[in-house]
Amino acid sequence: MPKHTPEGMDLTLRTLAMPADTNAAGDIFGGWVMSQMDLAAAIRANERCNGRTVTIAANEIVFRKPVKVGDTLCVYTAVDKVGRSSIVIRIEVWARRAYTAQRDQVTEALFTMVAVDEDGNPRPVDRPV
Repeated sequence: MPKHTPEGMDLTLRTLAMPADTNAAGDIFGGWVMSQMDLAAAIRANERCNGRTVTIAANEIVFRKPVKVGDTLCVYTAVDKVGRSSIVIRIEVWARRAYTAQRDQVTEALFTMVAVDEDGNPRPVDRPV
């Protein structure tokens, strides 16, 4: 049976792909999808770190399928690793195709975030609440 959503991950962000986010071929820009991934990574990392985080790396983003206008972009996250001041967020992005129940995984990546203080300096990651 085909997989329809990732296992062991939380739905962190859902948004609708709109015409303003397309390239000349009518597909959604990869950069727009990457920005949604970065937003989801920040949400998950900020919650886990109990404060501000910044993105320091995004590893191997490979686009498997295009996202089309009208698709609902679903960004799932999981905490993969917690270091002293950094946290690695595993991300899978799925598209629920417009007006259907079909779901396709479109990309995945690991985002590394660093917890920072008010001055933007690295700080220790807080214990989970």
